[in-house]
Amino acid sequence: MNNYAVEFKDVCKRFPLPNGDTLEACKSISITLEKGKSLGIVGESGSGKTTLVRMLMKMLPISEGEIYVDGVEIQHMNREQTRAYRQKIQMVFQDPMAAFNPRMKVKDIICEPLYNFGLLPKGREEQIAGDYLEMVDLPREFMHRYPHEMSGGQRQRVAIARAIVLEPEILVFDEATSALDVSVQDSIAYLLARLQKKCNLTYLFIAHDIAFIRTMCHKVVVMYKGAIVEELDAFHLSDAQHPYTKVLLSSIFEIGQEHNPLSMDTVAGYK
Repeated sequence: MNNYAVEFKDVCKRFPLPNGDTLEACKSISITLEKGKSLGIVGESGSGKTTLVRMLMKMLPISEGEIYVDGVEIQHMNREQTRAYRQKIQMVFQDPMAAFNPRMKVKDIICEPLYNFGLLPKGREEQIAGDYLEMVDLPREFMHRYPHEMSGGQRQRVAIARAIVLEPEILVFDEATSALDVSVQDSIAYLLARLQKKCNLTYLFIAHDIAFIRTMCHKVVVMYKGAIVEELDAFHLSDAQHPYTKVLLSSIFEIGQEHNPLSMDTVAGYK
């Protein structure tokens, strides 16, 4: 039985340039992500990681290769299949303020995906919004606030609540904590680890900073200039061989330091 939530098979993405040349943003990418696990894709700006995720989210067509989610190839889905796919996989962005309508209250922001899919029970908005606020460790009373009335960390928690309200199987995080300070990142990490354990979620993180990725993920993929240069078990980052990976690691901790990801057993006793 296939236990992969996501499979990239020789995926390429090419963009035509005005001078007639072609830019290859992703070069024959092959990655697997097991169900209920966390994968981190790291690399500098322009490494191709965001392009790769946009193909997964069906925001960009694939130039070559295939992407499978739960064993189903996503490129040639019909309209009905695509709609179901949108429920299965959700995304949390770096800047919630850019993703939120500033005129909407938190309760409407959280319930908007349910409304869009015709899944919002009439008269249940406040009950649902309150329940999901509590799931992300925010008071129910926050449902009556507007985005500008909250801190960055609180807005990111609301973004997570909105992402999980459709009960997806996969969450994709696009630099979702890079704008937060270290203490807030830590609290978000514990929240995500707890949600993963409770809901059996599969996580895919993309970032240029490996510090948060190494905390949350079981596996780390390093991209450089559109290609994968290294793939490592998060418990054995000291085994890195590629010079670019070593540079990333040396900026946050000493090679050989023990590493214990939060994303499963570590969080079991966290309250």
